[in-house]
Amino acid sequence: MTKKEILDAIHGQMIISCQAVEGEPLYVEEKSIMYLMARAAKQAGTPAIRTSSIRDVIAIKEETGLPVIGLVKVQYPGYEGFITPTMKEVDDLVAAGSDIVALDCTLRKRGDGSTVNEFIAQIREKYPDIILMADISNYEEGINAWKCGVDIVGTTMSGYTAYTSSVSDGPDYELMERLSRDINIPVIGEGRIHYPDQAVKALQTGAWAIVVGGAITRPLEIAMRFQNAIKESR
Repeated sequence: MTKKEILDAIHGQMIISCQAVEGEPLYVEEKSIMYLMARAAKQAGTPAIRTSSIRDVIAIKEETGLPVIGLVKVQYPGYEGFITPTMKEVDDLVAAGSDIVALDCTLRKRGDGSTVNEFIAQIREKYPDIILMADISNYEEGINAWKCGVDIVGTTMSGYTAYTSSVSDGPDYELMERLSRDINIPVIGEGRIHYPDQAVKALQTGAWAIVVGGAITRPLEIAMRFQNAIKESR
């Protein structure tokens, strides 16, 4: 699919994130099982899947035939970000057939001494036609990523950086709305969308699309949300 075809397909829609990393209940070392989550997501009508790890990108593309937003979560010494932090992960995701590559575009420290602006420029030089999704945590980072030439800005990291930790437990609607208004590329609303009414409200901010993950594909998080609510009611 072309960039336009992918962006048109996700417009106004909910992308479902199907991820499991080491230490999580649905992570199986011997074999990816995320393709089963992706199968359910496709049957529910999602136009695309967001997933982490090379094996899950490959398995989900084979299972669903849907466009995949691929990323790799890895923590390197000296790097504050862990979503596709270096060119190695970008290379691997491109080789695996990721239709969109998502990467941390916060303004946090990078272990190689480069800035995120320099990293984006290096990716663009090596892969001029790749579709890049910038995972950011605040307005400044969204504007910066847009000016650097990414194709999509996602509010993925809002509330997950030290300087945005005071953001409420719900979706960052304000950030979605401001970026949707002020930049001319698609904004994807992502982060702490736990309920259907929140998904609707997130799209009403003007976001091009939204991503929902934990509320659908992370059974431990879902179960704990119920358990915590019961405990708090006592």
